[in-house]
Amino acid sequence: MTIVDRTVRPSYTKSLFAGRIASELVFPYPGMTAAEKARVETVSASAREVLAGYDPLKAEREGWIGDDLVRELGERGLMGLFVSEEYGGLGLGQSAYCRVYEEFGRVDGTLATVMGVHQSIGTKPLHLYGTDDQKARWLPDLASGRKLAAFVLTEPNVGSDAYALETRAERQADGSWVLNGEKRWIGNGDKDVLTVFAQSDLGHVALIVEKGTEGLSTGPRFETHGLKANHLQRVRFTDVRVPAENLLGEPGDGFRIAVNTLNNGRMSMGTAIAGGMKRFLELSLEHTEARHQFGRPLADFEMVGDKLAWMTRQIYGIESMSYLTTGLVDRGDTDFALESAMTKVAASDTGWYALNRAVQLHGGEAYMADHPLSKALRDFRIFPIFEGANDVLRAFVALNGLKTLSEELPDVASLSIGDPGRALGVLAPYVAGRVQRRLRPERPVGVHPALAKQAAELGEQVSRLRERTEGALRKHGKKVQEKQLVQKRLADAASGIYAQTAVLSRASTALQEARADSEAERHLAVGFCQQSAREVGRRLRALEVNDDRQTADLATATRASGGYSFSL
Repeated sequence: MTIVDRTVRPSYTKSLFAGRIASELVFPYPGMTAAEKARVETVSASAREVLAGYDPLKAEREGWIGDDLVRELGERGLMGLFVSEEYGGLGLGQSAYCRVYEEFGRVDGTLATVMGVHQSIGTKPLHLYGTDDQKARWLPDLASGRKLAAFVLTEPNVGSDAYALETRAERQADGSWVLNGEKRWIGNGDKDVLTVFAQSDLGHVALIVEKGTEGLSTGPRFETHGLKANHLQRVRFTDVRVPAENLLGEPGDGFRIAVNTLNNGRMSMGTAIAGGMKRFLELSLEHTEARHQFGRPLADFEMVGDKLAWMTRQIYGIESMSYLTTGLVDRGDTDFALESAMTKVAASDTGWYALNRAVQLHGGEAYMADHPLSKALRDFRIFPIFEGANDVLRAFVALNGLKTLSEELPDVASLSIGDPGRALGVLAPYVAGRVQRRLRPERPVGVHPALAKQAAELGEQVSRLRERTEGALRKHGKKVQEKQLVQKRLADAASGIYAQTAVLSRASTALQEARADSEAERHLAVGFCQQSAREVGRRLRALEVNDDRQTADLATATRASGGYSFSL
C-alpha cells in the first residue's frame, strides 16, 4: 500500500502573506546540467519530427488526433515522458517534462490537451501513488501509448466543489469495491485506464477501473465549441465491481490524490500555453512584417509594436513563473500548491489576452475558420475553466494566505476596548514588528545588483501585501471567507509578486553567468517588473478604495429584476 505523504513543507507564497521572503526557495533560478539540456533537446527534437506531419484542422474535422500519431509518439517514449525507464518511459523530471510539453502547445492546443489528459492527470496518479505491482501492471502500456488514461472526477452536480462527490464506492467483505454514479466532461473517458474518484463510508477513494469492466458505460460524446479532437465523455458506473488491488493509496486518500494530481497537471498547462503564445508571436511578426498599409509594414506602427512588445514581455513572465514552479517540484522539499495554482491562472488568462492581440494584428484574416489563430480561439477559451476554474483557484490562494497569517496574529477578538492596558500588553510585540517591517521591508536575497531597485520594490510590495491581508482579517473576521472580491485582489497581488520573483531570479542567473544576451534580458525583466508592480499596487489599493458595496447592491437588484430593466 502506497502512503500519501502528509508532510508539511515550506511554501514561498504562504510566506509572502506573512510578510516574509523565503529567498532560499527561489534563488538561484532552477536550471539543468548540460547533459539534462541535451537530453531535453533530443526528446524535443523527436517530438518536433513527429509533429511535422500533424494537421490540427484535420484532427478537428475527424474528432481525434489519430491512432497512428498516438502509436508513433508512444514508440518514441513521448506518451510516458515522466514515467520511469523501468516501466518504458523516459523518466524525465517535472521541468524536463514541461519543456518537452511546450512543443505540443506550440503546435495545437487540442493536441496539448489530449497529451495532458493522458499524462499530466491521467497517468500521474499511478505514477505518484501506485504500488510497484500497480505500476508494473499499467504503466508500460500507458507509456507506450498502447493504452490511454483518464482522470475521472467531475460529475453533473459536482464541479469546483470536488469534495462533495456523489459517486459512491461501497467496500465489500472481500476488500473489493462496488461503484455507482455518473461522471461527465471526462477526457479519454472511453479509453482504457480510468482513475475514478468516489465517496465511501471510509472517505474519498481513488480506484482504477479498466475499459470493458461490467457495468461501465460511456457516451454519448459531448460536442464542444473547441478541442474537438479531444474525446470528452459521459461515464456511468452501475454496480461496477473493482478489485481490492485497484485501490490507489488507502481509503480516505482519494481527495488528496486528486488535488495533488491536479497541482502537478496545472504546471504542464502553463508551459503548453507558453508554447502557444510563442507561436502566436511568431505568426504576428510574420504577418505584420509582410503586410503593408499606407506604404509601410504594419510592424512599423506604434500600436502594433506595443502589442508585440507586450506579448514578448508576458511570455517571459509566464515562462519564468512556470519553470520556477517546476523547479520547486523537482526540489522535492517544498509545498508548491499555491505556485501551481497561480501559474495556471496567470498562464490561461494571459494566453487568452495574447491570442486576442494576435488576432487583432491579423485583422479579418484570423477570423477565417481555417486560420490557426481562429482554431486557437476555439480551443483556448476553456483553459481558464478546466483543471480548476480560475476564480476558484484565486480563492484557494487567498484563503491559504489568510489562514497562514491568521495563525501568526495575536488573538485580539476577545479583548475589551475598555481594557487598553491588557490589549497593549498582547499587541506590543506585534506592533513593534509591524513598524519594523514598514521601516525596513525584507528584500529577496540573491538578486543581481543590476536589479537592486526592482528587488527593493518587491520587498515593499510584500510588506503591503501583509498589511492588506491583516487588514482584511481584522475588518471581516471569519466572514472574509465569503469576501471573494477581497480574495481575488489578494490572490492577484500575490501572483504578481511571485511572477516578479521568478523574473528577478531568472534574470539574476543570466547576469551572474554573463550570458551574451544578459543585458537585453535585464531590460526585459525590468520592464516586466515595472508593469507587474503597477498592477500589484492597483490590486492592493482596491482593497481599501473600491465600489464593492455598490456592485453588490446592483447585483442584487439585477437578480431581483431578472435582467436589465432600464428603458430609454
